[in-house]
Amino acid sequence: MMEEKKRKIGIIGGVGPMATVVFMKKIIEMTDAVRDQDHIEILVDHCPSIPDRTAYILDHTKPNPVGKILECANRLADGGAYEIAIPCVTAHFFHQEIQEKSRREVLNGVRDTMDYLKERGYSKIGVMATDGTVRSNLFVQNESDGMEIIYPSAERQKDVMHLIYDDVKSGREPEMGLFYRVTDELNDKGAEVIVLGCTELSVIADHRHPQGLYLDVLDVLARRLVMDCGRLKSQYRELLPLKGEKL
Repeated sequence: MMEEKKRKIGIIGGVGPMATVVFMKKIIEMTDAVRDQDHIEILVDHCPSIPDRTAYILDHTKPNPVGKILECANRLADGGAYEIAIPCVTAHFFHQEIQEKSRREVLNGVRDTMDYLKERGYSKIGVMATDGTVRSNLFVQNESDGMEIIYPSAERQKDVMHLIYDDVKSGREPEMGLFYRVTDELNDKGAEVIVLGCTELSVIADHRHPQGLYLDVLDVLARRLVMDCGRLKSQYRELLPLKGEKL
């Protein structure tokens, strides 16, 4: 039986709010449980007041989100969280500083995603993410030898930002025509798989179930947390087929 402290996980939420709900849903769905008591204890610090991550990355005169993120991490540690996840991909730009100043392990969903893609044999990776994530080259920094990160063109990146900020974060229905316009371009550029590298895109995928080969960073993070607690359902052991295998 796993120690109780390892069954309590922490989530720094609110970035964005709906993505936090989707992330918790993924954790629950992936957990091998037949009764309430079998589920993992989750502490959530829902803090939408954390300053916008992309705004700071693009303009350092804007408020720095690290202080607020660390406040959340410390509250989760005080509550007994064994490890912490942040369901915001752009926040991973600050991962090293947050980890150095946190009292608990803070999972790195970008690194875990790239490691998983390497394990499954993928080398040409399309990425849909915020301008902050793209400009900071988060996925490029975590790629392995022989991997190629493929980003949308400038025009299609505007579509991505519209989906994230004008649709999901604004509480509006996502314009799936824009979503497919981006993914079609990435596929035409040679992407073997498309990474949903923003948690607002995870919200779209959760509600709309788009067709195609995608890897959602939130799925990778949720799988890691549940695996660490020893409660992963067998059907979630793999999130992607091996390269070349059929879906």
